[in-house]
Amino acid sequence: MSFTPPPRDASTTLSGPIFSICTLVTNHAEYRAMVESFTAGGFTAEYAEFLYLDNSATNNWDAFRGIQRFISVARGHYVILCHQDIRLITDDCAVLQERLAALDGLDADWALAGNAGATANGSLVIRISDPHGEDQRRGPFPTQVVSLDENFIILRRDALVSVSAGLSGFHFYGTDMCLQARCAGRSAWAIDFHLRHLSEGRVDASF
Repeated sequence: MSFTPPPRDASTTLSGPIFSICTLVTNHAEYRAMVESFTAGGFTAEYAEFLYLDNSATNNWDAFRGIQRFISVARGHYVILCHQDIRLITDDCAVLQERLAALDGLDADWALAGNAGATANGSLVIRISDPHGEDQRRGPFPTQVVSLDENFIILRRDALVSVSAGLSGFHFYGTDMCLQARCAGRSAWAIDFHLRHLSEGRVDASF
């Protein structure tokens, strides 16, 4: 995969990396493959930091506590909350910055973005390849949503949005963050950023 480094914003250069890529890790080999995929796609040390919390032996961190911890230590302008089993395909660091810059022009008050979500009328907006299908594109993009899929969520750190303090577990934090954004007068969007998710998602009794 070839990569041409995008221009950096001067304020970001002074304050730290553009992206903080944050993951709860249960499988270190799978996580390393994810980091290698992102690094090959231009998320190098100049543009990104990788942060993880180790759940490989036991669930030391649930999603809600983990996200709070990530936000408190992240240095990036954007905090990416993602699963360990996602991989870049062709969209890279430069493409993501282009998508987010376009979102800035569309809605200066956006707080959250992702590659999949649901609108207020229940329609799904999806840009992903996963076991359910290759190269899925259900737009238009960008589309404002009320919930985001948790495989890949981008938080604009200066939006000052987090998760609810009283919740716990590993599900629905995407919806919770979208609700928090709405309460703060902010918005959430599904954008055209194509990546691969190795899991089909599990909806069973634990969910």
